[in-house]
Amino acid sequence: MGRNIVVLTDVMLITCIVQRGRAERVVKAAQEAGAQGATIHFARGMGIQERLGILGITIDAEKEVVKIVVSTEQADRIFEKIYLAVHLEKPGRGFMYMTRLEKVATYVPPEVVAQLTTPPLNELETMML
Repeated sequence: MGRNIVVLTDVMLITCIVQRGRAERVVKAAQEAGAQGATIHFARGMGIQERLGILGITIDAEKEVVKIVVSTEQADRIFEKIYLAVHLEKPGRGFMYMTRLEKVATYVPPEVVAQLTTPPLNELETMML
């Protein structure tokens, strides 16, 4: 039996960068909107905000980066749900972006592969049934 690579091509990556301690809110909102899971890692932010520290304002440079792979069909709904849940419209809450992924390879259950690879019935075949 040969090994096959199942490649998904209708996929988006949502990346959301928030203040440390807020990643769980991002993941919860994404899952409520239909995402299956997420990857969280820590980062340190740098930029214009860092300069405000001179003025005596405390700047939290610790960030959490949340990456979520979703189908193109789900992407806008999940993106919006995250934006609203973590209040990205407010200054200093973070930012988020979406990237189209050319190929994604992972385990896909055989029954799902069968559904995805079964050619759709054309109009004539449907009428003959």
